[in-house]
Amino acid sequence: MKNSGKTYHKPDYKFIITLAAIIVFGLIMLSSASVALGFDKFNDNYHFIKHQLLNGFLPGIVLLFFFSLIDYRLWRKGALGILIFSIVLLVAVFIPGIGAKYGTANSWLDIFGYSFQPSELVKLTFLIYLAAWLENREEKKVSHLTEGLIPFLVLLGIVALLLFLQPDLGTMTIIVAFSLVVFYVGGANLLHVIGLITGAFLGLIGLTKLAPYRAARLTTFLHPELDPQGVGYHINQAFLAIGSGGFWGRGFGMSRQKFQYLPEVAGDSIFAIIAEEMGLIISSFLVLAYGYLAFLGFKIAQKAPDKFAKLLTVGIVSWIIIQAFVNIGAMVGLMPLTGVPLPFVSYGGTAMAILMAACGIVINISRQTST
Repeated sequence: MKNSGKTYHKPDYKFIITLAAIIVFGLIMLSSASVALGFDKFNDNYHFIKHQLLNGFLPGIVLLFFFSLIDYRLWRKGALGILIFSIVLLVAVFIPGIGAKYGTANSWLDIFGYSFQPSELVKLTFLIYLAAWLENREEKKVSHLTEGLIPFLVLLGIVALLLFLQPDLGTMTIIVAFSLVVFYVGGANLLHVIGLITGAFLGLIGLTKLAPYRAARLTTFLHPELDPQGVGYHINQAFLAIGSGGFWGRGFGMSRQKFQYLPEVAGDSIFAIIAEEMGLIISSFLVLAYGYLAFLGFKIAQKAPDKFAKLLTVGIVSWIIIQAFVNIGAMVGLMPLTGVPLPFVSYGGTAMAILMAACGIVINISRQTST
């Protein structure tokens, strides 16, 4: 059908089905992984899954349908406004009475009893603005030092600095990573991108020197056998969970590590519980599902109707796959622990709702791709 000169067709159902499968599987596994923690903290085995359904899944479904029906070009027009709004929210986390501190980070807003994490919203709003900014610049300007690289660094630096001050190094790393992908696809000079990656890597190493807990994470990554009852406890318990699952797993609900042994079983460590209960076969299928979702997403980007749609899709897909790789990589010892949740699976209402909204945009773009 046609509407205002735009051609629409059926959305990419393979993308939708794969996304739905990951979300449903994630909710099922969260219901199992969080039972002991829910009982211990709230005297309710199903506290975490109920909150995930009410604060993540249900709002996420509404946002996914809304964003899938609204023409993606609308977000290009309001890109600067929504970015400024989300940056204001990032600053607001430092205001007493509004900002809330959980653990060591000032990453939350607590308004009328409702908690919200602005850093998750910034992932999407910064991505929308970056795609719009790159579309409006000629490729030769994007590849230029003063007209491409330096403005990009200024834009990214503002967001990265606010996240660093919280501190939320995990979210900052994800935003930097997918921004570099989008910047390169948008026409950046390859040497500039390589330089940025090198600089980011050296910067992360430098940041580990500023905080003892970051240095401990790096030491644990390099030598997980050291201090298994101290700084190495988390990763060693994750290894124990994954290893004890074997090929077929202990069975759904039969994890031992979720009973106060493995930290963050409902959050960052949930993949280890999945591997323990469901085994290598099923957990590998989850990894493949993320890979297939990325493959389908990049196909949508390849056929996108314009540069903005292409860059936006590439960014959203890169965001999902990079975050999944960082989380799973940490659990299997390929990367240091970063506190990054597993997309659509880990507990976190804001993260799930915003990610589903982002996928709604991809679905809308898939309705307008060239056939």
